[in-house]
Amino acid sequence: MNLTNAVDSLSALAHEGRLSLVRLLIQAGTNGMNAGELAVQGGIGPTTASAQLLVLKNAGLVQSQRRGRQIIYSASYSKMATLLGFLMEDCCCSRPEICQQLKEALK
Repeated sequence: MNLTNAVDSLSALAHEGRLSLVRLLIQAGTNGMNAGELAVQGGIGPTTASAQLLVLKNAGLVQSQRRGRQIIYSASYSKMATLLGFLMEDCCCSRPEICQQLKEALK
């Protein structure tokens, strides 16, 4: 990941509604959720949910697949892991104790 990709991903997450949708998709796991469910659980309208999901999809943070008449969205765990890895790449200035709390949280 480069700086431009990281900025694009973080920009997509820098919105309350989109961040809520990503968190719902992370909780949903690999089965994902359809846009209607996401809208209801996210407390937003279906049109707004679709627009926000498009921004997240364009940033590569979510993916979609058609199942019959529904479009199922799921979190792109690999993209998120890459983003987190990029953010932590030069972590700690050779002082691993700084990142200990994060390491424990990721276990």
